[in-house]
Formats: sequence, structure tokens, C-alpha cells
Amino acid sequence: MQHAVGSPLPPPHQPGQVPHAGWASAAHHPGPPPGASRGPAPVSPPPGFPAPAGTVPPTPPQPPAPRPPVQPPAAQHPAPQPAATPPAPDTTGHVPLPPGGPVGVPTATPAAAAVPDPGTSTLAVLLIGPAGAGKTSVAKYWAAHRRVPTAHISLDDVREWVRSGFADPQSGWNDNSEAQYRLARRTCGFAARNFLANGISCILDDAVFPDRPVVGLGGWKRHVGPGLLPVVLLPGLDIVLERNAERTGNRRLTDEEVARIHGRMAGWYGSGLPIIDNSQLDVPATARVLDEVLARAIASPPSW
Repeated sequence: MQHAVGSPLPPPHQPGQVPHAGWASAAHHPGPPPGASRGPAPVSPPPGFPAPAGTVPPTPPQPPAPRPPVQPPAAQHPAPQPAATPPAPDTTGHVPLPPGGPVGVPTATPAAAAVPDPGTSTLAVLLIGPAGAGKTSVAKYWAAHRRVPTAHISLDDVREWVRSGFADPQSGWNDNSEAQYRLARRTCGFAARNFLANGISCILDDAVFPDRPVVGLGGWKRHVGPGLLPVVLLPGLDIVLERNAERTGNRRLTDEEVARIHGRMAGWYGSGLPIIDNSQLDVPATARVLDEVLARAIASPPSW
């Protein structure tokens, strides 16, 4: 007997042995068993005639099931994101800043000591004095050594923000230098109000003349507020001349100009403002005296 080409050959059948268990009988006889008749395949009855008894009618073909809709990729329809919250007005980044307003008069709390500690108070100080009085040096030192945040705002520094077209008073005091001075003072006032509104003390320095209250002390009070505490530094004429001689650039004035400014500053005597004669005091010692003066000013603000 021949086997289909490509099918494995079964092991030889020995008499007295059963066929190998790993081989099914179908492998030996792929066709129907001997004696089985190959009848014709069942034929479905024509339409309208019942099927013969004992037969099962064929199942009619079913239409293909509808395919589920293809979902678009998630990347094409990203999840909705929450709308971005617009930044609040008057903010830097995401940190809201309180608006600056006029500085009120500082008051000592009833539980405070007889002499309040100015080192822990939020203050606005105006340091007045002639050229060479040491205003800038004392203001920087005082601001740097306080126990609370403190800023130093120098009028001369702000005036010199103007580079091209700077009106130097040494070239003559005219309308341009006057306008730039007023603009710088107003800018310093705005800066002080913003610092103070955010809990940062300020000390400003300027050569304010007592005979020009509207553009001098009155202007500072108008731009900063009634809580501004003015203090005058007024050393002797020989001291300011000596310190002015150490200056360079447009900060150095002639001896005649220094003497004229110093003479006009003498008008602060009798004005009611506190005056510090720092002729024999270095910068740290002058800063300590300034604290003492401010403590008295807080307890009894000067009327100006």
C-alpha cells in the first residue's frame, strides 16, 4: 500500500502487537472505513417545499456583524485643559504687590517702652544735609544694619539715571536741572511708597533747603506722606569742606558752592526738626545717634 507523499510513515506492524499508540487509525486509513458507502451530499429542498423528515435545514447565511467604529487616537483629541487664570493686577510674576499709598504718621503702641525701638519699626526717613555732611554714607550704613528690611534711596543716584541730556547743576541751575530734580524727587517718593506698602523701610537723602519749603520739604511730604521723618545732618563748615575735597566727578563742588549751601542749611536751626552735628562722629556712631533721634520722633512726631 502506498502512502501520501509528505506524510510520515508509521512503524511496521508486527504480528501479535497492537498498532503504535502515537499513531491514530486515521493515519492508516485516511478514507472511510471499508464497507461504508459514499452517498451523495444532502441537497437542500427548493424554496416552498418542506424539508424531508429527519433532516435539518441548513442555516441561512448571516450578514456580517457591523464593525465597531474606529476611535480616533487620544493624541488627536487631548483632554480638555483648565483655562489659565489671568494674573491679578499689580503683580510681579505671581506675587501680588500691595499698592503704595501715602505713609501715615508712625505711632508708638501703648504697650511699648517709653522710648520705642526704631530698629523694629517700618519707617520712612529723610536725611537732610549739605554736600559733604555724610548723608549717603550714614544712610547706607543705617539701612544695612537694621533688623528689618530697609532700602536706601539716594536722590543724586536717581537724578543720574538720566545719561544723555543730564542737566548737571554745576553747569548752572536752570529750568532743565530744576525739572530733572523734581522728576527724580517724585520717582524717589513713588519708590519709597511702594517699598513701605510692602513692609520695607526706607531712608532717603537730599540737600533740602529750609528757604524753599514748597519744592523741598513740602515736596517730599507730598510725594511720600505725612509719616516721613526728616532729620538734619549738619556738621561744621570745615568738616564739609574737607569731605567735599575727597570727592571726584560731578559730586565734587567748589569751596564757594559748599560754603553757600552750608550757610543756607543753617536755617534749619529753630525749625523744630531734629539736627545731628556729626562733626566728631564717624559713620557707625552717627547711625546710633540717628536711631535715638528717630525713637524720640516716633514717640513725639515733629510738626512740619
